Amino acid sequence: MRLSGAEITIQCLQEEGVEYVFGYPGGAVLYIYDALFNQDKVKHILVRHEQAAVHAADGYARANGRPGVALVTSGPGVTNAVTGIATAYMDSIPLVIISGQVPVPAIGLDAFQEVDTVGITRPCVKHNFLVKNVADLASTIKKAFYLAASGRPGPVLVDIPKDVSQQIAEFEYPKTLSLRSYNPVTKGHSGQIRKAVQMLMEARRPMIYVGGGAVLGEASDALTHMVRQLGYPCTNTLMGLGAYPGTDPQFLGMLGMHGTYEANLAMQHSDVLLAVGARFDDRVIGNPQHFFTEERRIIHIDIDPSSISKRVRVDVPIVGNISDVLEEMQKLIDASTVQADPVALKAWWTQIGEWRARDCLRYDRANQTVIKPQSVVEKLYEVTRGEAIVTSDVGQHQMWAAQYYKFDKPRRWINSGGLGTMGFGLPAAMGAQLAYPEATVACVTGEASIQMCIQELSTCKQYHLPVKIINLNNRYLGMVRQWQQILHGNRYSESYMDALPDFVKLAESYGHVGMRIDRPADVEPALREAFALKDRVVFMDFQTDQTENVFPMVKAGQGLTEMLLGAEDL
Repeated sequence: MRLSGAEITIQCLQEEGVEYVFGYPGGAVLYIYDALFNQDKVKHILVRHEQAAVHAADGYARANGRPGVALVTSGPGVTNAVTGIATAYMDSIPLVIISGQVPVPAIGLDAFQEVDTVGITRPCVKHNFLVKNVADLASTIKKAFYLAASGRPGPVLVDIPKDVSQQIAEFEYPKTLSLRSYNPVTKGHSGQIRKAVQMLMEARRPMIYVGGGAVLGEASDALTHMVRQLGYPCTNTLMGLGAYPGTDPQFLGMLGMHGTYEANLAMQHSDVLLAVGARFDDRVIGNPQHFFTEERRIIHIDIDPSSISKRVRVDVPIVGNISDVLEEMQKLIDASTVQADPVALKAWWTQIGEWRARDCLRYDRANQTVIKPQSVVEKLYEVTRGEAIVTSDVGQHQMWAAQYYKFDKPRRWINSGGLGTMGFGLPAAMGAQLAYPEATVACVTGEASIQMCIQELSTCKQYHLPVKIINLNNRYLGMVRQWQQILHGNRYSESYMDALPDFVKLAESYGHVGMRIDRPADVEPALREAFALKDRVVFMDFQTDQTENVFPMVKAGQGLTEMLLGAEDL
C-alpha cells in the first residue's frame, strides 16, 4: 500500500487505536490535517491554543492510562506546546506529540516558522525524533508509542517536515519492535524482594509512602491489599492520591509541604520506610539533612533506576514494575511465618493517634459571613459522593482539593505536580471528559489560573464537554500572597488581581451557565444545581475568604517536623 507521509501518519494512529487527537492546524501540518479529513476513525479535537492541546492529551492519558496524542504545527505551534510537554514529562505521563517542521532542504536556514524542535524539547521529553525520510515514518511512530508507554512513561515527540508528509512510500506498520539500547526492567530482583519483606516484618514503626508511580503502574489493588493485610499506616504524595483509599483508617493523608501533621511525623519517625513509586522530592521530605536526623531503613520500589537514591540513600533498592514487585512481595508475606510485633505496632498506632488528634486540617467551619475555600471542596466531595474526576490548576485551590477531597480510587485526581502549571486544569478536564464521557468531571481552579487557558471554554462548547468549573476566587494570586505574607513581610508585590472579569458574563458569552456565589449558605445549593445540569458547562465563581492560607505548611528548606499548623504559628 503506497501512501503519502501524511496518510502514513494517520494510518499509524489508527493502528495504535488512537481515539482522539488534540491539535491546532498550521501550514507545516496541513497535509496531515487533509489526511485526517479523509477518514473517520481518529477524531480530532480543535483546541484554541497549542498548550491546551497537550494538556488535554495529558488529561486524557491520566484519566484512562492510554497515551494521549497532540498535533501541532511548526515554529510558534510547537513552542506553545512546550509547557504542556514539560508538564507531562515532570509527571511521567505517556504522550505522543506530532509536530510539523519546515521542509528538509530548508532546515537550518531560518525558514518561515522554523525552530529547532528537537533541540528545544530535548530536555523535557523522554525521547524525540526528526523524520527526514518518509520510509522511516511508520517505524518511528511505532517507536514513539512504545517509548511513551513503557518503562517510566513520558512524552515522545515526532517532528515531521512538510515535504516528508507529501512524499509517497510503501506502508507497512511494524508488528513488533526491538530497541537494543532500551530494555526497561519489569521484574524486581528476587533477592532484594526477600530482603524487603524481611525488613518490613521486623519493623516496629513501619510507614508506607506511595507516589504517582503506583497510579501509573496500575498497582492500586495490590498495594491496598498488602497495606490492609499488614495493618501499617500509609501516606500518599500529591501525585499518588487515590492509589490507596483516602477514606481508609490506615490512610494518614497526604504528606509533604502541605501534608498532614500525622503523615509527616510518621514519615519522619518511622524505623522502616517502604517507598512505592515515589521520588523523595523537595516538596515531600523538605530538607534531606533534616530527614536523616532520624535513623531508618528504606526500601524503594521504582520502575526507573535513576530515581532510586537520587535524593536520599536507600537500603534496599528494587527496580521493576510496581504491580509485579508488589505481587511478589505479597506471595512472600502470605508464606511468611514471621509477623510484625503486635505490641510495637499497637504502640506506633497509639502515637499516630495522638498526632491525629491535633486535627491539623481544622478551619473555621462555623463562619457564616464569608465562604471558606475548604468548605467548598468538602461540599464538592459530598455532592459528588467522592466519585468525580477532579482536575485542578496550581495554587492554594490545588492544595485544598488535595487535602479535603477524599480520593478512594486512582486516576480520579488529575493535576500538575512536578511543573506546577497554571492553566492545566480546564484543558485536562476536557481530556478526562472525552476519556469518560459519562463521568462527572470537576475542575477546581482559581481566578488567576483559569485565565491562563480560559479560551478552552470555546472548545468545551464545540464538543459538548459538560465539565463543572469550581473557581475559588480570592482576588489574589493566592499561594504567592501566602508566601509573601509568611516569608516577605506582608509585601504583596504584584499578587493582587484588581482587574478581574465578570466570570458569570464571560461564561455566558461562550454559551455556558455562569453562577456567582457570595454566601456560605448558598455553596451547597449552587453545587447541587450545577451538577444536576448534566449536559452543560457550569462556571461557579465562589467569592472566598481573601485571607485564608493553606495549613499545615513546611517552609522551603525546612524539615518535616518544622510545620506551621495555623496562623498562631506565624
